[in-house]
Amino acid sequence: MRGFFVCGRMGRFGITMKKVYLLFPLSLFVFITCEDEKVEDTEEEESTIMFSKTFGGSGTDGGYSVQQTSDGGYIITGNTRSFGEGNQDVWLIKTDSQGQEEWNQTVGGGSSKETGYYVEQTNDGGYIIAGITDSNGDNITEVWLIKIDSQGQQEWNHTFGGIGGYDDVGRSVQQTTDGGFVITGYTWEVYGNGGDLWLIKTDSQGNEEWSSIFGGEYGDRGYSGQPTTDGGYILTGKSYFNYQSDGRWNNGDVRLIKTDSQGNEEWDKTFSGSKEGTYIDGYGTTRYFEEYGSSLQQTSDGGYIITGTRNCFDDNDDNEDVLLIKTDNQGNEQWNQIFGGNQIDFGTSVKQTIDGGFVITGYTESFGNGFSDVWLIKTDSQGREEWNRTYGGSGWDVGRSVQQTTDGGYIIAGQTGSFGNGITDVWLIKTDSEGNTVSYGD
Repeated sequence: MRGFFVCGRMGRFGITMKKVYLLFPLSLFVFITCEDEKVEDTEEEESTIMFSKTFGGSGTDGGYSVQQTSDGGYIITGNTRSFGEGNQDVWLIKTDSQGQEEWNQTVGGGSSKETGYYVEQTNDGGYIIAGITDSNGDNITEVWLIKIDSQGQQEWNHTFGGIGGYDDVGRSVQQTTDGGFVITGYTWEVYGNGGDLWLIKTDSQGNEEWSSIFGGEYGDRGYSGQPTTDGGYILTGKSYFNYQSDGRWNNGDVRLIKTDSQGNEEWDKTFSGSKEGTYIDGYGTTRYFEEYGSSLQQTSDGGYIITGTRNCFDDNDDNEDVLLIKTDNQGNEQWNQIFGGNQIDFGTSVKQTIDGGFVITGYTESFGNGFSDVWLIKTDSQGREEWNRTYGGSGWDVGRSVQQTTDGGYIIAGQTGSFGNGITDVWLIKTDSEGNTVSYGD
């Protein structure tokens, strides 16, 4: 009696075929199976979604922050002059995974300076927004914290600041492990210092628990912050430290501040392009560096990644490049990288990617199709560029927020003057893992 066997697999569909022996004495077929091959089922790969969507009316509308939500959709905040009660209201837009609007909500009064700068989904399924309002009637902005439920209805709001007669600004917010929130921004409360970095901690209802102010002799700004894995907080922005007699700001540095759980400073670092903050160009002209950090994230190794801008200027020329700085967990610089051309280029948002590299968005006037284009830059773990993409038309287009999505692609929120319905619209761009997206502006 002679045996035959067949074996194979179709792992893509999660099917394992078994070895089969065929024994056939005379005309009788008997099937005997041997043990299964140990083959792991393979899930169908998640397909990558790509789209380009604009949201807006006849006025000026813009997006500042985007986050993928727990249902696979997206939440965007920014401002609108097309809708709402005032001249400029905070705008919140919720979409599905395809970028189709599910609902939108405006929050504001009769002011002209209300903007949502940052949005995050909270652990109850709702949303928290940090921004500004000047609905107090004195044309001075205050830090504004707004809590929204999962359907876009306001639950509560609180304002902070408005003391020094100058604008106070909230630029980012994160939920903390105790259910409260931490806000990063800047304030003029300490009058005469030209503004200071401001860290505000609230409870789960937005009531202030404590705040910390960090400043120097001249102006300082806080643009991004978050809780750290040790229970403290990290924030970045910029710090001016030299003022010329002719009234020009001479120099500014990226500033990185680490605090404990109560907002007490643990260390304070600054980063500049050179020790003196200047360099001599090919024509012998002394040029000044001004640098600032606009976005940061704690990295998987416990350190920090910062993106921002390096401005090099004199009386005759301006040139600004995207800046990327990596530090260790004590804020000591490990490396930095510069991206840009001969015109103005800005880095506004950075995130670590699943491969250990980084993705940056901002805008560029050096490359692309128009006056300025949305810019997406992907780097490896050492900040070396792997690829970059521009998105835009003939007008003014900027990227302000980026996040890697669960399908390995990227979501970008910003503002477009090239496409849409009005002067400018909120622009939401979804790409694949290589930065490719669908055609836009057709």
